[in-house]
Amino acid sequence: MADYTSLHIDKESHKFSAAHYTIFSATERERLHGHNYSVSARFIAPLGDNGFSADYNVYKNRLAGLCEELDEYMLLAAESPYQRIEEDGNFYRVHFNGEEMLFLRADTLLLPIRNATVEEFSRYLLQKLVALSAGEGLTEIELFVASGPGQKAGSLWRSS
Repeated sequence: MADYTSLHIDKESHKFSAAHYTIFSATERERLHGHNYSVSARFIAPLGDNGFSADYNVYKNRLAGLCEELDEYMLLAAESPYQRIEEDGNFYRVHFNGEEMLFLRADTLLLPIRNATVEEFSRYLLQKLVALSAGEGLTEIELFVASGPGQKAGSLWRSS
């Protein structure tokens, strides 16, 4: 029977600042605002014969890179059923409930998510982290995104 160990990475430097709005229904959304999000993760891996299961630095660097990709952007949910997003020159033109909003394309990321929430951000980042970590023997990864102290959501991946 293999021994497994749990690695937790929760560094203060694993963060990103971003603007967003959450959509509650076809007619209601939050006002545009921003958060300083933090990202942490838990990895389950077999314990090696040398008492070592994984290189923390590899996973710290991956989390830092994922945060950097989202840092200082407006994050839009490209898969929301309640809004329509069009490219219009240097802008994204977003249609929601009769409103029209313009966002500079250079400052905006369209993410393959349904809503700009910590739940969806954790799912999105977990998918990217799992792809980066394929073939490394991990049996489980749980990734958390917090929008402030005491408020976070996590997504879980288990090997099959």
